[in-house]
Amino acid sequence: METRPAERVFSNGDVYSGQLKGTLPHGKGKYAWPDGIIYEGDWEEGKISGRGKLMWSSGAKYEGDFSGGYLHGFGTLTSPDGSVYAGAWRMNVRHGLGRKEYCNSDVYDGSWREGLQDGSGSYSWYNGNRFIGNWKKGKMSGRGVMSWANGDLFNGFWLNGLRHGSGVYKYADGGFYFGTWSRGLKDGSGVFYPAGSKHPSLKKWHRHFGYDDTGNFLLSHNSTINIDDLRTSKAVSRSLSELTTTSGLTRTSERYPDDYWSTSDPPRDFMHHGPSSKSARSVDSGQSEIRDKNPIVFEREYMQGVLIKERIMSSIDMSHRARPLNLTKEVTVSACVSFLGGKWNHYLMLNLQLGIRYTVGKITPVPPREVRASDFSERARIMMFFPRNGSQYTPPHKSIDFDWKDYCPMVFRNLREMFKLDAADYMMSICGDDGLREISSPGKSGSIFYLSHDDRFVIKTLKRSELKVLLRMLPRYYEHVGDYENTLITKFFGVHRIKLKWGKKVRFVVMGNMFCTELKIHRRYDLKGSTQGRYTEKNKIGEKTTLKDLDLAYEFHMDKLLREALFKQIILDCSFLESLQILDYSLLLGLHFRAPDPLTDILEPPNEMSDQESDSVGSVDVNLPREHSIPPKGLLMVTHEPNSVNTAPGPHIRGSTLRAFSVGEKEVDLILPGTARLRVQLGVNMPAQAHHKLGQENEESGTVELFEVYDVVVYMGIIDILQEYNMKKKVEHTCKSMKYDPMTISAIEPTLYSKRFIDFLLKVFPEKA
Repeated sequence: METRPAERVFSNGDVYSGQLKGTLPHGKGKYAWPDGIIYEGDWEEGKISGRGKLMWSSGAKYEGDFSGGYLHGFGTLTSPDGSVYAGAWRMNVRHGLGRKEYCNSDVYDGSWREGLQDGSGSYSWYNGNRFIGNWKKGKMSGRGVMSWANGDLFNGFWLNGLRHGSGVYKYADGGFYFGTWSRGLKDGSGVFYPAGSKHPSLKKWHRHFGYDDTGNFLLSHNSTINIDDLRTSKAVSRSLSELTTTSGLTRTSERYPDDYWSTSDPPRDFMHHGPSSKSARSVDSGQSEIRDKNPIVFEREYMQGVLIKERIMSSIDMSHRARPLNLTKEVTVSACVSFLGGKWNHYLMLNLQLGIRYTVGKITPVPPREVRASDFSERARIMMFFPRNGSQYTPPHKSIDFDWKDYCPMVFRNLREMFKLDAADYMMSICGDDGLREISSPGKSGSIFYLSHDDRFVIKTLKRSELKVLLRMLPRYYEHVGDYENTLITKFFGVHRIKLKWGKKVRFVVMGNMFCTELKIHRRYDLKGSTQGRYTEKNKIGEKTTLKDLDLAYEFHMDKLLREALFKQIILDCSFLESLQILDYSLLLGLHFRAPDPLTDILEPPNEMSDQESDSVGSVDVNLPREHSIPPKGLLMVTHEPNSVNTAPGPHIRGSTLRAFSVGEKEVDLILPGTARLRVQLGVNMPAQAHHKLGQENEESGTVELFEVYDVVVYMGIIDILQEYNMKKKVEHTCKSMKYDPMTISAIEPTLYSKRFIDFLLKVFPEKA
C-alpha cells in the first residue's frame, strides 16, 4: 500500500499532517497534541520510528533516534533548565556512552546504565574538582582518581561515592598518605610521608589511571565522547515514560520525564565529597603537618577518621619496608602452602563449585520432609564422577577429572532451610562466576580456607579425623541448633569430599562467615581461655591478624540484658560440646571500633567551620588543650522497628532480636550515626564499650595511645568444635602438664575446658559495677 500526504484532525484535538499508509502515519509527518507536545519526523505504521524531534510544552526538546515510540538509539535531550544530554538511549532511558552537561556547568562524560552513571566515566565539577574512574548505579564505586582544585589528589578505591578500601592521598604540598579508608574516613593502618621525605614510586599508578608523574591529568583524544561512536553503540535500558497508542497514534503518557532535569540528579549528591565539605577536603590530618624537609615519616592507625596511634620513624628506615598498596580487589593469599600448588589449587576450587552446584541442584527439587535416622547413616551420600569432557549427568569443565561425594544431603538441605538460606542464593554465592578467594589460616591446623565472593560463606578443608567427628555429632548438632535459634556455634551448610584422579582426597565443610557485615572489623581475636603460648609476636601482627588470649588488652561492658542473653547461650553451647567430649574450641571475636563522642569536640572546634561543613571529620591535633569525658557516651540503642532495618537473616544470623535493659527491656536496634541502623542479635551487631586494661601491655617507644575507652560493635561465634578428647589429646595433656601449669594449657579434660572457657569470658565481659 502506497503512502500519501494527508492531514487529519482527531476528535480529541490531536492533529497529524504528513504521509499515511492506510489510516496510519507512515513516512514523514508531524503530530501535535492539545497540551502542546509536538513530534516531527519519521513514522512506521502508526509508531514513531526513525529520526525525529520531540518537543514538550515545558521547553524540553529531544532530537535523535526513535524506535517503536521510544527514545531509542542516539539522541540529544535539552532540558528546560539548560542541561543537555547527548548520547545513547534505549526505551526512553540513558544507557550506553553519553555526555551530560548540567545547568550548573558540571559535566559527566562516560558510560550510563538504566539512566544512571555506571561503568567508566569522568565527572567534572564547576568548582574545578574532577573524578576519573568507575561508577555503579550513579555513584563512584571501584577504582578511581579524584583531583581537587586545590591540588590534592586521591588514587584508590571508592564505594557508593566515598573512599573505601586501599589508596594513596597526595597533598598539594607534596605529602603522601598510603592507607585504607572506610566510608570516606581513614580507617586502619597507614603511612604518612610529609613533603620532602622519600616515598614509594607512584609511576605505575599514575599511568594506569591516566595522569602524569606530577599528578596532573592527561586527557587523551578519547576523553570526550565521539558522536559517531555513540550513534553505533548498543544501548540497553528500561522505559522511563511509556509512549502509548491513542486512536492508532503514539503519544507520551508522561508529558515530560521529570527525572531528566530533577534537582536531585545523582551527580549533585556527590558535590559534598569535594573540598567544599570535610569528608573529602584536604585537611586530611597531615597536610598542615611538618612542612620542612626533615626526612621523618609516620606509621599511623586510624579509627573512623580519628588518629588513635602514631609511631615516628625515619623515611630511611621505612623505605625498605614501605610498598605501594596493592590497588586490586582485596585478596589475602593463604599463608599455608597447599599440597596442590597454585594451579592445582585453582582446579580444586573449580571442582568444589561444580560439585556443590550439582548437589544442591539435585537435592533442592526433592519435596521437603522431616529428617530421618537414615539421613545420617553411612548410606546417606551422593556420589558422582566428573570427567573433564562431561558425561550423561555432568557438564564438561576446564578442571581435572574428579570424584565427588556429598555427605548427608537431606540433613544439610534442612539445615540450610532452618538457617533460612535460599538454595539459589547459596549456589550463586559459592558457585557464581566471581569464584572463591583463598584466605590465610588463623590457626596451626594447616587447613586451606576459601571465602565466597560476597563474604557470606567460609569453606575450610577438613582432616579425616575432623570429618568423622562432624558426622558422629551431626544428629546431636541438628537437634541443638533446632532447639536454640540463638546458638553461637558455627553454622554448617554442607560437607563434601573431592577425590582427584591420582587418589588424593580433600574434604570440605561450608560454614557461615561470622564477620559478614557492612562494618569494618578492626580487630579479630581467637579466645580459648588458656594462656600457654596464647600470644602473637608483635612483628607478626598485621591489620587482619587474628590475635589470641594474651593479646587481648580490653574488657567489654554491655547492657545488662544483652550480657545475660549472651552468657545464657554460651553456657548452653558449652554444655552441648562438653557432652560430646569436645575441647579446643574458641570464641572468634570481631570488633568494629567507633570514634567516641567526646572526640567531636576535638574534631570540631566551635565557630571554625561553616554550617555547610559541620558534618565532616578533620584532622586531630593531639596537643589541643581540651578536656573530654571518659568514658564516652555509648552507642545509641533504640526500640526495634522491623520496617527500618533489614531483618532478612544472613548466613551467620538466625536468632531473635535481643532485648535491652536500657530501653525498657524492649527489642532493640543499634544506630550508628552516618552509617546504618542495625538489628541487634546474639553475636551480631552487639554494642559494647571496650575498656583498655592499663598496664596490660607496654607500648613501643614512640607509639602514642590516644584513648582508653572505645565504643565497639561486637561480632562473635564459637568455632573449631571438631576436636574430641581422644588418646592423642590425653597424651598431650600429660606431657605438657609436666612442664606447665595444667590449667594454662589447651588440652585439658572437656569439663574443665568448658568451665575455664566460661570463666575467662566472664572476665572479658564483666558485669557493670
